[in-house]
Amino acid sequence: MQPSVHLKDAYLSGMGLAKVGNPLRDEPLQTSKELCRFDDEEAELLTHCFLRPFRALELHEFGHPDGPEENEVYGHARAIFNSREELLERSARIAKHLYAKSRHPNIKSGDLCVGLLENVVVGGESTEALCLIKSESKVPFLQIAVMDGDLRLVTQHGIYPDKIDKGCLVINHNREGGYLVYVFDKSGGATHFWIHDFLGVSPADDDDYHTRRYSEMCVAFAEKGLPEDVRAEERVEIANRAFDYIDEHQEFDLQEFKQVALEEPELIEQFADFKAVYEDERGEQLNDSFVVVKEAAEKAKKKLKARLKLDTGVDIRFSSGFVKQSDLFLERGFDDDKHMRFVKIYFHEER
Repeated sequence: MQPSVHLKDAYLSGMGLAKVGNPLRDEPLQTSKELCRFDDEEAELLTHCFLRPFRALELHEFGHPDGPEENEVYGHARAIFNSREELLERSARIAKHLYAKSRHPNIKSGDLCVGLLENVVVGGESTEALCLIKSESKVPFLQIAVMDGDLRLVTQHGIYPDKIDKGCLVINHNREGGYLVYVFDKSGGATHFWIHDFLGVSPADDDDYHTRRYSEMCVAFAEKGLPEDVRAEERVEIANRAFDYIDEHQEFDLQEFKQVALEEPELIEQFADFKAVYEDERGEQLNDSFVVVKEAAEKAKKKLKARLKLDTGVDIRFSSGFVKQSDLFLERGFDDDKHMRFVKIYFHEER
């Protein structure tokens, strides 16, 4: 079970800056000579902007074939946590590491911010965290300025919080296990350089992770893994049976799941084939048994598209109660005169 992490009262105490180019394009690397310090108002604003993208992300941890302590970013984070006086030097070394890993034509230059956060609460205890932010795009904005005794409209370019491209939050907890790490890459990670090459992190292999993955796989199976002629309401009903099993059990067992949630041999075989492809595409092997984390399953269930979308512009959304009784309230057919299929919905009254 993942520990509870609260960022509400966290604040930035110092920050190292860098401009990181792409060495393949002969773009330079420049690092700050002094740390940025903030007054209370600036710290509150910047902390809110920098931490907002990290909420509700999947937990990761540092990895390395010889152990997490050999991971370069892990080593810099550990040094900073041991002594805050290391922040300036280590932020520059983190920037150099990022520069060295940016040798791909698709990697954009950008601004790197390495900030130290105080008062991050994990499991009820206060600790610190290291926040790495990379912004690859500058957003233009307008400002009215006083120039030569008159007002002028000035165009400037800066970092817009919603446009931050990449981030990593390293929380000083569970050092031996590779810390608590949260990452994002809004570019889609086409080159995988930020998460894999630069940070060297992977999703935490725990019960939360497996609950999330199986739940997401059930949604994907219902939407993409069934034959094309399976009706929308039947797809939702199959997904709901899977989620009912997860919701009603404290421990997940794959063989029991197949017999209880899927039942039919043909459906079990289809799921097994889809699971094999799902794992192969992601390069991961899911456990056959684990402790169910209810919150992780609920998040995945919200992604299920319980709807019937037709080419005539009609969009029908199904509740779980309707799906279980769809045979009573929904009728399908084909109109010979119009040469079109139709859906008929029965109801008592409008709401």
